[in-house]
Amino acid sequence: MPTTISRPSLLFVLTIIHGGSYTASAHEQDEFSLILQQLDTIERLVTRAKTASTAESVERYRFDYPRLTQDIQRIRHGVQGYLSPSRAQPRDPTELVGDYRLDTPSAEPSP
Repeated sequence: MPTTISRPSLLFVLTIIHGGSYTASAHEQDEFSLILQQLDTIERLVTRAKTASTAESVERYRFDYPRLTQDIQRIRHGVQGYLSPSRAQPRDPTELVGDYRLDTPSAEPSP
């Protein structure tokens, strides 16, 4: 008789544990979906800023828009890979660059 009581108890505990993790997973998916939407917004803002910037700047430094766009794509790819993994694979150890300042080449050649 003790085995019949422990089986339903075990099933009940497993249901609670699984149900609790499913709720957290759904919340986490919602949060990551929000992150993806925000990345889309940031990417549109970057495109708008790049279009608004002057191509022939007289400043010494300019913003590296292509590098920022690559980093945004990398973050998006990582989030999407987490949300829907194809299979267990080793992670890509490459880090984000984070330095988005480029030297503007001088108009006159150096002597």
